[in-house]
Amino acid sequence: MVDVTLPSLGESVTEGVITRWFKKVGDVVARDEPLFEVSTDKVDSEMPSPAAGVLVEIVAAEGDTVATGSKVAVINDQSATDGTTSSGGAQSVAPKSPVPDIPPTRDSPPFDRGEPVTGGVVLSPVVRRILADGGVTPSSVLGTGPGGAVTRRDAERAVAQGPSEEAVVPLSNGLRRMGQHMAASSQQTPHGFVAVEVDARVFADLAGLGRVTREGIAISDEMLVAVAAVRALGEFEFLNATLLGEDVVVHRSVNLGVVRTLADDGMLVPVVHAAAGLTLRALARRISELDQRVASRQLTADDLMGGTFTVAGAPTEHTLWTAPIIIQPQVAVLSAGAVRETAVVTHLGATATVEVGHRVVLGLSFDHRVCDARVAARYLERVSELLAGLDLESER
Repeated sequence: MVDVTLPSLGESVTEGVITRWFKKVGDVVARDEPLFEVSTDKVDSEMPSPAAGVLVEIVAAEGDTVATGSKVAVINDQSATDGTTSSGGAQSVAPKSPVPDIPPTRDSPPFDRGEPVTGGVVLSPVVRRILADGGVTPSSVLGTGPGGAVTRRDAERAVAQGPSEEAVVPLSNGLRRMGQHMAASSQQTPHGFVAVEVDARVFADLAGLGRVTREGIAISDEMLVAVAAVRALGEFEFLNATLLGEDVVVHRSVNLGVVRTLADDGMLVPVVHAAAGLTLRALARRISELDQRVASRQLTADDLMGGTFTVAGAPTEHTLWTAPIIIQPQVAVLSAGAVRETAVVTHLGATATVEVGHRVVLGLSFDHRVCDARVAARYLERVSELLAGLDLESER
């Protein structure tokens, strides 16, 4: 017998939610064949079977939250060689199912196991159609069926009553995990924050040249800031570091994390490894490739591991500045507000004039154990100098 366990799914990931079983008890499985799917706050992954044989027990059902290293199933690997099956042997165990197999009735139509909703509750096509036509969000309906399933009568009642003033909406797995991580970081790390407003004419200069690289990849404001931020770390190495117990590990290689928000499901921080020395063109290509994998849910565990410093772009075009929480175990995260056109006072001798200029606010959340506000501000000022000195024509 082979125990199937939930493997490590990446740095700081301690548990996952079983979202789908590709096999049921009694099915024959091949080694490395996709066996089940697991979701974490970082990535959705298909887990391969560790052995060939017959699936004789499912310990963790769809919707269960399981700690890494825990047993989720059992495979009879002898069946792969002796020709036995789970239906005829003593090892056959009924699967633990999140929704019991019950005959369809008027109030409990057949369950469509292919489309789970919030909390792992599965809706039938009839229920989904009734709720969709009535404009009712499935997560706002209290199910009275087996396992909390929403029955047709539940759906009809919800539509007849119309939207209520209050709705209990359970947190998604991603939002819950993100909240846990941010809360832990806030409690463990003595956060400091400093913001500096800097000249942003380089962003306007880029717009004049064209916001694409020679390869046709779009260049965002975040990418410009990231290039300067990485280069400035060469002079402020102690910010490119991680905490290991009571020690600070200063890294020679810059592994740059970029914050990405998933719609209604928290955030991810994919990592551009070995970012030091990259041109704007190369960094834009690497970030664009990560963004494509984020959009298609194809990120791997390696894409999310090993970050040593993080950059967070402006969440909207009207954001002035943000004070992000540090991504553990890093010691700093740089944020950039939106680039603004604003009135700027310039001096020519004793004469002061007002003209239209471009400004952006750069912020740094930092661990007080590695630096103070004065040093953090100096780092941001150096980022500003490097931004202003970018040779856009050659870099793009």
